[in-house]
Amino acid sequence: MTQQQNWSPRFESGLHPQIARFNASIKFDIELIEYDITGSQAHAKMLAHTGIISSEEAEQLVSGLEQIRQEYRKGKFTPGVDAEDVHFAVERRLTEITGDVGKKLHTARSRNDQVGTDTRLYLRTQIDQIQSQLREFQSVLLDIAEQHVETLIPGYTHLQRAQPLSLAHHLLAYFQMAQRDWERLGDVRRRVNISPLGCGALAGTTFPIDRHYTAELLHFDTVYENSLDGVSDRDFAIEFTCAASLIMVHLSRLAEEVIFWASEEFGFVTLLDSCATGSSIMPQKKNPDVPELVRGKTGRVFGHLQALLVMMKGLPLAYNKDLQEDKEALFDSANTVKACLEAMTILLSKGLQFRTPRLANAVCEDFSNATDVADYLAAKGVPFREAYNLVGKVVKTSIASGKLLKDLQINEWKQLHPAFEADIYEAIAPHQVVAARNSYGGTGFTQVTEALARARATLGTESTESQ
Repeated sequence: MTQQQNWSPRFESGLHPQIARFNASIKFDIELIEYDITGSQAHAKMLAHTGIISSEEAEQLVSGLEQIRQEYRKGKFTPGVDAEDVHFAVERRLTEITGDVGKKLHTARSRNDQVGTDTRLYLRTQIDQIQSQLREFQSVLLDIAEQHVETLIPGYTHLQRAQPLSLAHHLLAYFQMAQRDWERLGDVRRRVNISPLGCGALAGTTFPIDRHYTAELLHFDTVYENSLDGVSDRDFAIEFTCAASLIMVHLSRLAEEVIFWASEEFGFVTLLDSCATGSSIMPQKKNPDVPELVRGKTGRVFGHLQALLVMMKGLPLAYNKDLQEDKEALFDSANTVKACLEAMTILLSKGLQFRTPRLANAVCEDFSNATDVADYLAAKGVPFREAYNLVGKVVKTSIASGKLLKDLQINEWKQLHPAFEADIYEAIAPHQVVAARNSYGGTGFTQVTEALARARATLGTESTESQ
């Protein structure tokens, strides 16, 4: 048995039921329904504005569309596969409400420019929401950082102890990543906010439409200059998914560090019960499920980016049914990023505590102050490379004897080089090692304090300590 079709009498019979299900997008593009209604209302107003339909007809169309919006919100409008897609579903229901007037809505419009408009309206909203979430995430990072300017944490390169850092400085690195994400989304939004409405199927229309009028009603910045490009462009979708992928890269990097920090081997943070789970058989376990899920979900967004790139590769102009595949990738990317940003923000603000005594001990247990010994000698006129090699030797002998640099006696230092004085102990103390790195953007406490102030200014908020 074939399904009733939505097409012209050119078709003598409907689609095979299985093909109808395969072809239909209603199960996922229903996500666009309110954007479709908003776009259609603007289109109806434009049709009246240009005299293509009467003002009374436009009012009926706008009112009928608003009724459909309310029906959908109340769960009274739930179209099925027979509608094929959200656009046909809305138009069919509109005709039931308004009669023959509803059949005029699609004048001077194609589903090709219609779906392009809906998708851009949807994505514009998602970008605004994600940017807002990024600001919340940054604010939490700042709140924590301001409490830990002089809390020290081991810094790593190659996952080997490198140099001690201010914990605030470490957290501010993620603030800066999030800032680039926020700015990048703003750049993407400019290219999302271009209206394809009025491009028609591919070649424009014979009706005297006013594309700039609908663009203004829908708060688009401008319109597509080329109708072929307008209906077939998905650069904006790829750009968004790329930006979303970078957000996930940054979240997954922080997630990985939290997982390390929460382990017994590191012990830098304690996971609170509100954001940790247990084991079904090991009662002592407290698992970092939130950062692990963020790390795992990163691959979903990467996959969607790859899918969109492959979808567009070699696709001839103009619209092709392949483009239907952009919806699920976009929807899931946006939803995944929003869920992960929310979860990581909650984790940081309510789900973990830094173990400052453990951190203080950690920066005293290694040779991460070796560079400062070389810098000490260089400041006294010893060529840095000579000082570097000399310190490398003393580290080697210290390891062999089970000592740290702080454990060496002053006579041992002087045997190493006569330039050493008693002030070497202060120079290699972890707090001083961090404080001394006062170059712009460095981890020195003065620099970090200034960086926090600049970050607050970026957000336009006050410190929680002053509120």
